[in-house]
Amino acid sequence: MPTEQINITLGTAGHIDHGKTVLIKCLTGCDTDHLKAEKERGMSIELGFAPCLVADLEVGIVDVPGHENFIKTMVAGAASMDGVIFVVAADDSVMPQTREHLEILTLLGIGHGIVALTKIDRVPPEQQKRAAEETRTLLKNTFLRDAPILPVSNVTGEGFDGFIAALKELVASITPKQTDGLFRLPVERTFTLKGYGTVITGIPVSGAAAIGDELVLLPQNLRGRIRAIQVYKRQSDQVIAGQCAALNIPQIDHKLVTRGNTLTQTGFFTAQSWYLAQMQLLAHDKLFLKNGQKVKFHTGTSEVVATVYLMQGEQLQPGQEELVQIRLAEPLVAAPADRFIIRTLSPMLTIGGGMIIDALPRRLKRHQPHILQDALEQAQAVQNETDFVEYCLKKTEFYVTRPEDLALPARMPTRLVKDILHQLTQRNKAVLLASDLYIHAEVLSLLEKRLLRIVTEYHQSAPESPGIEADSLQSACRLPKNVLELMLARLKDDNRLTEKNNRWARPDFRPTIQYEDAPKLDQVENLVRKRLFHPPGPEDISDSVQLPLAEVERLLRILVEHEKIIAVDKNLFFHTEAVEKSRRRLIDHIQTEGPMESVKFKYLLDTTRKYAIPLLDYFDRIGLTRRVGYTRHLVQENTD
Repeated sequence: MPTEQINITLGTAGHIDHGKTVLIKCLTGCDTDHLKAEKERGMSIELGFAPCLVADLEVGIVDVPGHENFIKTMVAGAASMDGVIFVVAADDSVMPQTREHLEILTLLGIGHGIVALTKIDRVPPEQQKRAAEETRTLLKNTFLRDAPILPVSNVTGEGFDGFIAALKELVASITPKQTDGLFRLPVERTFTLKGYGTVITGIPVSGAAAIGDELVLLPQNLRGRIRAIQVYKRQSDQVIAGQCAALNIPQIDHKLVTRGNTLTQTGFFTAQSWYLAQMQLLAHDKLFLKNGQKVKFHTGTSEVVATVYLMQGEQLQPGQEELVQIRLAEPLVAAPADRFIIRTLSPMLTIGGGMIIDALPRRLKRHQPHILQDALEQAQAVQNETDFVEYCLKKTEFYVTRPEDLALPARMPTRLVKDILHQLTQRNKAVLLASDLYIHAEVLSLLEKRLLRIVTEYHQSAPESPGIEADSLQSACRLPKNVLELMLARLKDDNRLTEKNNRWARPDFRPTIQYEDAPKLDQVENLVRKRLFHPPGPEDISDSVQLPLAEVERLLRILVEHEKIIAVDKNLFFHTEAVEKSRRRLIDHIQTEGPMESVKFKYLLDTTRKYAIPLLDYFDRIGLTRRVGYTRHLVQENTD
């Protein structure tokens, strides 16, 4: 038994009949050709899986078919590989599918591998040398350019010592898949077992799952719980990314499951028809891709017809890389950073591939510069988990977000998002505005500058005003109320804004009354003070001081802002002296006589109901009194 099971998946690739399956049998003792047709025809048709012991580590090996008719199956297997055993037969040397498989592996982003030069027992030394040279030429400028070419014979065992040593080095060079992401398994095949029900197999591309976990099958949206797990045909309590597994989920009817479906955690993924992607066309002569061209699209174990729309230009040239939008004929599940392959419909040839950036709700308008710029920024960010969380935070709709809300666009578990946000905060990329509420540092800086600019412009336009009201500030900056309140509190704590009576100002600002306004303000204030408990309305003031009504209303606003008068009700203004005197009389009366009938208040002030009742209502609003029926009670904390 191995001392450690490691979640690394190796795979074979290469032309048909170059010895891939036999090589795996020599390594593992497993015959990965399990179908009757495969035995009869002597070639792999479906994917084969086997555990492989390398030193004290057990890794998985997936065997892919080499025939050109089964390229779609090869892509499905290659999508799960962390490293490749690239197989070339010494008697055939480089063949068509040798080249196509290498291109597919490159497009899928596989970066590790070794080369097995098989069937050396069939050729003389000079032919073996020539095949090795042709292989090395093929591998030039690819991820296998420095890979060792290892001559082996599956018949005699020649060369296997060196091959095993190189295999150990290959495994040591590969970082196992992370298991802290969302569990997602592209379905490879399904069957049913008597007494167990549906079994679904495949290699998870992320996360981990355990017996009892609930999963959803997409796009069918069928849910079920894991009853049993096998990893490499052995019973296990859990499965992690990179392990070949079979999951027993009896609640899902196996007849409804097909290759290309996805098993995943609930609540994070839906099958989508539009995807934004970064795509590269292979550098073949006379190869091009037209805007709007239909292709075969492969990702994970899925294969579907798709239409490719270029974000720039009308045609993609050989070797060129560009952002594209992909519209699928049938919706499927893919996540940011997933790799994909595209092939022509007829003849069926691999022409390119790339990386999924994200799902789209609809087609983007490519001619709008800001949309293209955002797509480029997202394409850069998606290649790294931390960068992608930062991007999602920066683009969150309402500027601030919680980790659990950011988990959905980031397609990551909340616990991982929390860890990354903490890292971003330490690097001054994110700011914790309140408990569990984050904002991107650049966004915060821009919004703070916007708020400070609005306040400054208000001071310039209304130098007589002590500051802008919070409601007016919110209308001007168009921020959600909770965000504005958090930012204002931050600016106040940093002494970049001051607040008094819900008016906000720059710390160095001092209100100044315009020279021509001073006598008019004195006139209006004196008139309101003179009629202490029978204050005139704006129209009366307008007639008395011989000023237009609009001008009087402006002067009244200034006096309110400077706390000379108080707006008790609409178009009803009392001088602050009147409010203070009436407040004192009200408190004294209730403390002496007890709760006061509302109608008595007018007698205390020697005024009429027209002025007394609005003034009482004002005292209720500010928390001085509390109305109970037709009486007023003092609020205890406001009796001094």
